[in-house]
Amino acid sequence: MLQLRPNCECCDRDLPGDSPDALICSFECTFCRACNEQVLHGSCPNCGGELLSRPRRPAAKLEHFPASSERVLKPAGCGDKV
Repeated sequence: MLQLRPNCECCDRDLPGDSPDALICSFECTFCRACNEQVLHGSCPNCGGELLSRPRRPAAKLEHFPASSERVLKPAGCGDKV
């Protein structure tokens, strides 16, 4: 099951489990669409992998299988892309 991390690793924007603005790589690194479009251009700054839309968990399932509450943030932002 995906962790559904709660924020963008670049700008710390909230990305709830049902957010259509969340993008992930195969390692579940999580970024918002704005950071992807302005800085990342479809490539994960951590692993170089492709960023794709994160599947949204239906509200009824979020009640029983909540998104992660652990926030991950790149201290220097995403300007230091690999």
